[in-house]
Amino acid sequence: MSLAELQELERASVMHTYARLPVEFVRGEGARLWDVDGEEYLDFLCGVSVTNLGHCHPRVVAAVREQVGRLMHVSNLFYTEPAMRLAARLSQSSLGGKVFFCNSGAEANEAAIKLARKARAGGDVVVVYGAFHGRTYGALSATPQESKQAPFAPLVPGFRAVAADPDELRAAVDGRTAAVLLEPIQGETGVHVLSEELLTAAREACDEHGAALVFDEVQCGMGRTGTLWAYEQTGVKPDAMTVAKALGGGLPIGALITGERLADVLAPGDHGSTFAGGPVIASAALAALEVTDEHLLERVRELGRRLLAGLERLPHVLSVRGRGLMLACELDVPAPALVRRALLEQRIVVNATGPTTLRLLPPLTIGEAEVDEALARLSAALDG
Repeated sequence: MSLAELQELERASVMHTYARLPVEFVRGEGARLWDVDGEEYLDFLCGVSVTNLGHCHPRVVAAVREQVGRLMHVSNLFYTEPAMRLAARLSQSSLGGKVFFCNSGAEANEAAIKLARKARAGGDVVVVYGAFHGRTYGALSATPQESKQAPFAPLVPGFRAVAADPDELRAAVDGRTAAVLLEPIQGETGVHVLSEELLTAAREACDEHGAALVFDEVQCGMGRTGTLWAYEQTGVKPDAMTVAKALGGGLPIGALITGERLADVLAPGDHGSTFAGGPVIASAALAALEVTDEHLLERVRELGRRLLAGLERLPHVLSVRGRGLMLACELDVPAPALVRRALLEQRIVVNATGPTTLRLLPPLTIGEAEVDEALARLSAALDG
């Protein structure tokens, strides 16, 4: 089927919620993608930080193939070993509490909001401007962006947005606050690293008033910043965190992970999800966690520095920010036009998060040669 035929099917049958670029990908391996015509692309977006281990990592593929031929689904009314092992692995690698599985980052944030509001009934949730926590109603209500919220008002009440300022955040937290919900690094609005001062202020305010500090690590977790969890580089430990995207090695899964204080807040019947933590996706996630070891994380830190330094030397780049292999550039040219030119002319996949903001989320498994190749392709696109 040709691209034109796919586009006609989309026009006739698919809700117009995505502005797709005119390429059909049919195969992926490592940091490479191939389109329907056999053209090869360098992927520095990873499906928005989902294929962190590259496309079709052999250990993830093997785990899925083995499990899918044995048992695919039985529901959470019964036990399956992969889900129990995955919960233990996530808890032991992070906050030491318990895990609720779901299917996406937005669902994980919905679960976190319910958890916080059961712990403190009727409490408010404090968020900061520039956040993106998802598009379902609770998660959208926690995403203080007028363009995303306005068409769907009225939203869920009880959310309060403040500037990313330590003093303003402290002032917003009181005895009625159920939670402070933060991304340690704001991804969808352009890779903005929240300051350690802000995170510390949030921790202190939550401790003072008995509120829950929740970190949204949906995009910045799973090794993306050079440690398994982004909070490990901050000196601030949350009471709960949400993860998704790369957790499944390319398959859909999300999770809410708690520390000990909030581990037993939710009871049977409080929350649920039909497909969550199924044996196939849990097996994929276990394999992804096994691959994301300390050796790989050290390489993420090294290659992140190499990529950042190279980006700073490119034409039209005004500044670069981020951590590890989660980076963004501010340009003096339109970023959306550059993304299209980079894709169609230089065969490199990146994306724009704003009029002049270019975001890069390459595989954590890339090598030095691929970093240099990406820089050369971007330079050619910027000169075009």
